[in-house]
Amino acid sequence: MRALETLRTCDLIAAEDTRRTRRLLSHYDIHTPMASYREENRDTAGSKIIARLERGRKVALVSDAGTPGISDPGQDLVRRCLEAGIEVQAIPGANAALTALVISGLPTARFSFEGFLPRKKGARRRALEQLSEDRRTIIFHESPQRVAETLQDIVEVLGERRVALARELTKKFEEVIRGTASEVREKLEDGTVRGEVVLVVEGASERAPGDISCEEALVEVKRLRAEGASLKDAVVLAAGQSPGLSRSRLYNAALKE
Repeated sequence: MRALETLRTCDLIAAEDTRRTRRLLSHYDIHTPMASYREENRDTAGSKIIARLERGRKVALVSDAGTPGISDPGQDLVRRCLEAGIEVQAIPGANAALTALVISGLPTARFSFEGFLPRKKGARRRALEQLSEDRRTIIFHESPQRVAETLQDIVEVLGERRVALARELTKKFEEVIRGTASEVREKLEDGTVRGEVVLVVEGASERAPGDISCEEALVEVKRLRAEGASLKDAVVLAAGQSPGLSRSRLYNAALKE
């Protein structure tokens, strides 16, 4: 109710997609003037919004989905407002990341929100490698066009972890697919999904007694290589001593030695 009242009484609504937002406003008989504010025009549009605010006007910022300022250009506008001494208030609404976490079935006590992974495969895999030891549940935003590739990278870099793929949360076609990363990947009929996507990924598990670390596995790879084993065979044998250790991560680490 507070959000509706704010949208009715403010002087301007800055929206990522004015056409989509206008349909929602019309449903509640709200006819406040609108302006476009998105990644492509955030500098020019942001300057105009700041100028309005400095003249005492009230501006509401909305996004296409989720919370404004999370993985969208709203964070830049908030920063500019604070630098200009302009008060900013947040009116909570749908939050895709936390909603996905709550219904994922994965631990919620400690988690890490990583936003969008890099688009390019190499950079994406390096980003995943940096998270390989993190025991917290990990939340990503992802493009529906890349989500199948990301799931495959998760399998190869992080290992076979439990994940929840949530799309279109709080909207008409909401769906959650749970399982291991490979299982969820196989459930995607054509390799892609539609709509806003959140991936919730199980954190690294504690090493079981007898498991070895990546550093210890590298020592074993070197020993096996010295005995004549190929790099691939050495990695398979060394990784086999620790089921939670990603072969891909060990192989990449061995290449750098």
